[in-house]
Amino acid sequence: MKQIKAYIKPHKLSKVTLALHMVEGLAGMNVTDVRGFGRGKAKDAPHRIVDDLVDYIPQVKIEIVCTDDKLEEIVSVIQKTAHTGLRGDGKIYISNIEDAIRIQTGERGDEAV
Repeated sequence: MKQIKAYIKPHKLSKVTLALHMVEGLAGMNVTDVRGFGRGKAKDAPHRIVDDLVDYIPQVKIEIVCTDDKLEEIVSVIQKTAHTGLRGDGKIYISNIEDAIRIQTGERGDEAV
C-alpha cells in the first residue's frame, strides 16, 4: 500500500477531484486546506496570507491511500490535472504504508483500503 500526499493550488481541487472520480477502484481521499511556502518564500505571490510577519501561500493537501497497482494511475491523474505551468503548481509525495485496518469490520491490509 502507498500513501499519496499532493499539495495543489486551491482552484484546481474540483478538476482534480472530478478526474480522480474516474479512477476505477479509488477508495476515497481526504482534503485539507493548508498554507505554506516553497523556494520563492511567497513574498510576491498574489494570493498570499500574512500571519505574524510571515507570508504563506494557501494550498490544498490531498491524501490518498491506495494499493500499489493504482499508484501510478492516481499520481498521473493528479499531476496532469493540477498542472498549470506556473510556479507553485505543487508537489506530490509518496510513502509506504505498513498496514491498514477498517474499524467497522476489522479487515486488514489491501482489503481495508
